[in-house]
Parts: sequence; C-alpha cells; structure tokens
Amino acid sequence: MKLYFRGHEYRYAVEQMLLTLFPDERPEYPAGKPEGERMEIRLHRAASFTTASCVLHRGGVSRGLARADNRALTDALTTERVEQRLVKNAVYRAALAAGHEKPAWGALTGVRPGKLLTPLLKGEASESRALRRFIEAYDVSPRRAALCLDAARCTVTAESSLAEKDVCLYLGIPFCPTRCAYCSFVSQSVEKSMKLIEPFLDALEKEIEATGEQVRRLGLRPVALYFGGGTPTTLSPEQLDRVCRKLETSFDLSALREFTVEAGRPDTITTEKLRTLRAHGVDRVSVNPQTMSDDVLEAIGRRHTAADILTALDRVRTVGGFAVNMDLIAGLPGDDREGFRSTLSQVLALAPENITVHTLSLKKGSRILTEGAEIPGAAEVGHMLDFAEKTLRAAGYGPYYLYRQKFMSGGFENVGWTREGYVNLYNICIMEELCSILSMGGGGSTKLIRHDGGRNLRFIAPKYPLEYINGIRGVCAEKEKISAFYCGLEE
Repeated sequence: MKLYFRGHEYRYAVEQMLLTLFPDERPEYPAGKPEGERMEIRLHRAASFTTASCVLHRGGVSRGLARADNRALTDALTTERVEQRLVKNAVYRAALAAGHEKPAWGALTGVRPGKLLTPLLKGEASESRALRRFIEAYDVSPRRAALCLDAARCTVTAESSLAEKDVCLYLGIPFCPTRCAYCSFVSQSVEKSMKLIEPFLDALEKEIEATGEQVRRLGLRPVALYFGGGTPTTLSPEQLDRVCRKLETSFDLSALREFTVEAGRPDTITTEKLRTLRAHGVDRVSVNPQTMSDDVLEAIGRRHTAADILTALDRVRTVGGFAVNMDLIAGLPGDDREGFRSTLSQVLALAPENITVHTLSLKKGSRILTEGAEIPGAAEVGHMLDFAEKTLRAAGYGPYYLYRQKFMSGGFENVGWTREGYVNLYNICIMEELCSILSMGGGGSTKLIRHDGGRNLRFIAPKYPLEYINGIRGVCAEKEKISAFYCGLEE
C-alpha cells in the first residue's frame, strides 16, 4: 500500500499497524502527488492539542482521527511515544471506518500489552477502572483485556519482589537435533555441526567469565537463570556439567530463585542428563510436545512421537525435583480444533506445573513459509485458544505472562499458564522488562533496563555458532557496556 506522510516520519509505527490490519500489504513510499490505493497520514500540533489524521483510499474513502493534550508531551521521549500512538490510532480508526473487522487486541501492535496495563493497575484506585481505561485507550476486546489483567497482577507481584541490582541470566545453546518447520531461531542441527559444539563451549566459557566479572564488579545479584536455545539438552551430560560448573565458578548463585533448562525436545532427554542438571540445582525443565499428534509432529519435522513425550516426562518425574513446563502451539500444519483439543486434554492428564500455549507465528525463513504448508485459518486458531483458556482455567491454571509476536495467526497471543505456586520469574522479567537480562551464548540478547523512563540498552552476540566462535574476543569486550550502563545510572 502507498503511504504518504505529512508533519512526521513515523514509518515504523505505521508499518506495524499496517502489518496488524493488512498483513498481505507491503508499504510503499512513492514521491509525488498521492494517488491510487493509499493512506495519507498527517500529524499536526496546535496550541492545545496534537492531532493525527489518516485518510484511507481503499475501495472508497474512510477517515480516522486521534488527538492528545499537549500537556502530556512532557519531554522528547514521551512526545515521541505519544505521537506514535496517535498515528497508530488514526490508521486503526480509518481501517475500522472502512469496515475492517476489529482485531482481538484492537489497536495494540506491540509485543508487551502488559507494559501498558501494569502502570494503570498501579496508578488507579481500582482494578476495574484500570481495565476500563486500558480497553478504552486501545480498543482491546474484554476477553483479551482480562487475560492481560491476570498477567499484570503477576507482574506487579514479581516487581515488588525485586531489588535494585537483581538481574536474570540467560544462556543460549544454539544447537538442535533437527530444525522444526515453524522455527526461525538461529540454531544448528547437530547432524551437520557436531564438530562445532566443543569449540562453541570453549568460546562460551570465555563469555561466561567476562560476564561474571562485570556482575561481581557492579555487585549485581542473579535471581533467575535460564538455559534456552536451540535445545540445551542436545549437549551430552559431560558438556552440561561443564557449562554448569563454569557458571558456578563465575557467578555467586546463592540468591538464585529458579534455574530453568529447556529440555524441549523429548528425543534429547536422558536420565543421566536430568541427574546432571538436578545436581547443579536445576529445578524447572520444559518438555515441549507442541502437539500430541504423531501426524502433526511428522509434518513439522520432529523426529519423535507422542509416546516419546510420555517417556521423557516419566524420566523427569522419576529423577524428581523439577517443575515442568509443556509448550503447545495452536495453528500447526495439519492440525485442527479437534486435534488441538485432544492434545490439550492429554497434556492436562500429565499435570505439568506450567503450560504455555503459543499461537503459530509465521516467521520469515521457516519451512512453513518457504514450502507453503497448509495451516489452520485465524478463526480455527481462535477456537483453539478460546478452548485452551476455558479448559485451563477450569483445571486450576491461571495466566501469569503473555506476549505477542509479528506474523501471528489471527494476531493473537502466547500465554504462559501456571498452577498456583509455580510462576516462572524469568518469563515475567524478560517479557515485562522488570530487570536486566544478561545473556551469554550464540545470538544471546543482553537487555539492560532503566527504571527512570530512559532508553534501555540492548546488544546481541553473533547468531551462528561459527560466527560466535570466531568473534568471541569482541563478544567478551562488549560486556564492558554493562559497567558503562550501570555506572551511568549512578552519575
């Protein structure tokens, strides 16, 4: 779609709304006089109010307006945020005026809806008033707003438990047995890259040392540790032991509240690996079926069966001491609402402490897109998610964190559900940006969080294992940014 701007250059904001409302359209920025199917988006500041307007020419002409009191524009960063929201709302309202169906999340385009509701929850006299303001401001459906409210309550509780120098640690192991069809994460199949694992671990140890030095120097306190990937349990028991020992000698982990390892692929889980992890204090693992249908598992490229999931979970419970998360995905190729219902029923019978229900995200580079796999439509995915919410609540689970991604089927969400007493702090911290996340490993994304309204700082390690290995000197040197960031906060 052709886009014409006047009085602003908020391209990204408009593109995000365009992606939400018209996912098949691609933005164009032609020069010259506006013509053809297009949006004309204007931003104008008058004496008292700043107004955004959008005129949409698409099978007719429709208009949308949004405005804000200039007294809300207190500084440059706040002004930018408010103006972007005005532009988004103007585009959104023009689309609805043209007859577009209202999305479940209304005018929200961001990853973290809770970041908008939580401040209202803390600032208003009642939850009902906070929820009403949230719904009115962003046109979110009451059902999605209620999900967000439950998660926001958990966020407020988690935030109150954190001290100023508390941080989370993330360690990424970018190797998997095979690559799933829906995946675009940067990970290497061990079938192709077994020889890279040992040099990767050599490099990783150096990064762990460099990060630990920064944490000790600044007096930071790790409260949660998360092994992700890839699939960390692709490593052998000896390799897992090596990494855990390095972490223990590089960090003071005495204040650690939880230690999670994604043992996501049941074909990588052995009793020996589980015992090794438990010996190092790991108390939460993810055993991720995604589906309990063998046909769907085959369609997404997983080399295991539903029976293998049962065997893996039995090993976890036999070793003992682990809370268990199980991931499911709504909207996988070859699945339908009945298949998803069957999967959820089977998983609930296994009584995991956490169940995370993801919506399929159509990620660039995934085989689902490159091979054109047939997937359930948005309405079908919506039925799956509605069933999941109703069933999980009835079974005693509550939502404790949620987030959204680009290119999600139906524009829905991912929700982490938990039984009482098993909230995962790391998931809340990273999604709601409650504290800094210090990442190590291939593609690890370190995010340093400010709580004064300023900009956060993010930097990412090289993605591919060989690139990471060859660039480890620079990766370690980049850790100096952590000290510079925290020292800057104290000035």
